[in-house]
Amino acid sequence: MRLLVLFLSGALFGIGLAISGMTNPVIVTGFLDVAGAWNPALVFVMGGALGSYAFSMWAWRKLAGGRGWFGRPLPKGESDRVNWRLVTGAAMFGIGWGLSGFCPGPAIANLAILRPEAMVFVPMMALGMLVARAVFRSS
Repeated sequence: MRLLVLFLSGALFGIGLAISGMTNPVIVTGFLDVAGAWNPALVFVMGGALGSYAFSMWAWRKLAGGRGWFGRPLPKGESDRVNWRLVTGAAMFGIGWGLSGFCPGPAIANLAILRPEAMVFVPMMALGMLVARAVFRSS
């Protein structure tokens, strides 16, 4: 049952990315090009995602008493302090996103259509994650 829920959640996410056009790196880089031909489409996708997530989490917490699908407690929203690792990682993510037009979700969705850029990006992203795990000894 758990694998089915995870599969359906991932499929829904991928379909949403495809319908909104966020699997197209040109749209993403167009959003980041604020000094040129700026494309605001990503603002609406992010706003829709944030709004539906916030409402869903609020409703789920009320209905399920703070427990997730499989009885595990939902995160409470507490966060760690901002530190150099967070800032450096965010900057690297942003630079990679701006250069490639891919972030992890759309890159993986692009594997389904065998997009050559994604077939290079995803293994390099995985390699970067492995290097970071080895360097910082984190999970």
